[in-house]
Amino acid sequence: MRIVQKSLLHWYQTNGRHSLPWRDKRLPNRPYAVLLSEIMLQQTQVKVVKERYFFQFLEKFPTLKDLSKASEQEVLRAWQGLGYYTRARNLHKLAQLCANTGLPKEVKDLIKLPGIGTYTAGAIACFAYDLSVSFVDSNIKRILTRLFALKNPTQKQLEQQANALLNLQDSFNHNQALLDLGALICTAKSPKCGICPLEKFCKGKNMLEKLTKSKTRGNIKKTLHYAIFTKAHKIALVKSTQKLYFNLYNFPEVLKKDSIKLQNIGILKHSYTKYNLSVHCYFCDNPTILTQNLEFFTPRELSTIPLSALALKILKLLNTKGILNSNF
Repeated sequence: MRIVQKSLLHWYQTNGRHSLPWRDKRLPNRPYAVLLSEIMLQQTQVKVVKERYFFQFLEKFPTLKDLSKASEQEVLRAWQGLGYYTRARNLHKLAQLCANTGLPKEVKDLIKLPGIGTYTAGAIACFAYDLSVSFVDSNIKRILTRLFALKNPTQKQLEQQANALLNLQDSFNHNQALLDLGALICTAKSPKCGICPLEKFCKGKNMLEKLTKSKTRGNIKKTLHYAIFTKAHKIALVKSTQKLYFNLYNFPEVLKKDSIKLQNIGILKHSYTKYNLSVHCYFCDNPTILTQNLEFFTPRELSTIPLSALALKILKLLNTKGILNSNF
């Protein structure tokens, strides 16, 4: 096991993603920065988080206390475009709970906080506080499954193997190395076994298909109809009450039977979670067919409120067609 650990660290020293900002131990408010990175990376690619959201969010909310004092609308606005907004709401709740006491160090305390699961708790304990803690995410699960030739392992089995493999002398770099190995070498499709530092130790290298069968999930196709309604040089939007987009602004929906009489502006393709959407947009001059609670905003005000990704796409369509300029 010590040879495996040494091989892994040697590979990481040369090939690891050391430039990722949240791996810098000199980063101000390190526990908060690590927390933010782990929450953002739960459903988003590293490149997107690094280039477009991590530093921008820290600039707006430099500390956990600053975040706790913000309104939910401000937090959602800063999160806009990242998607999976439950992450932002849970982060905001967590900040309010920990603003005065600080972020806990121990896994048993971290896991009690909103939006923190076993992986995230372990990652924070290790990367923010240098504790010798193992954990399992999808990348590490794939490595362990292949390395030890585990067929349909339980979460408990995976956690036991991760703990057995843990390098207690350098847990920080060990865990970062596993994450990078899974992301760069031991990938779900077309793993690069020939250059893997653990190749000669891997019990499952000749039976990869049997060990890691990917689950195919069929997407649900759905058609939606949205209205573009303006009044007094302002555009109508609706604050969502649905769980997924709660407190984000969307365009008002219109029933298909009512859309027949409206002028079609264009059709967009949009996807989220398991849905593939065909989104039809219409000019609307009859507000009686819009049963939702409308709120009206000037184009300038649109930049101050949290908008759903779909609303942003519709606004882009309106800008492309010159509709916003001609109607305001």
